[in-house]
Amino acid sequence: MFVCICNGITDKDIQDVVRNEGVGSMRELKKHLAVGKDCGSCVKAAQRIMDNTIIDESLFQNVG
Repeated sequence: MFVCICNGITDKDIQDVVRNEGVGSMRELKKHLAVGKDCGSCVKAAQRIMDNTIIDESLFQNVG
């Protein structure tokens, strides 16, 4: 799903950056993607996706 319509950023784009680059804050996310650069209406959704991705990843780090 598109999170940032202005810049064509999807939830998958955000998840990939969090997983592959270790991004953990909006400041870091904005260094990799243009999220929130124009109108800013996507910032809350982007934060929520980033937080959920971090939580999901951390739950499975020590399994096995």
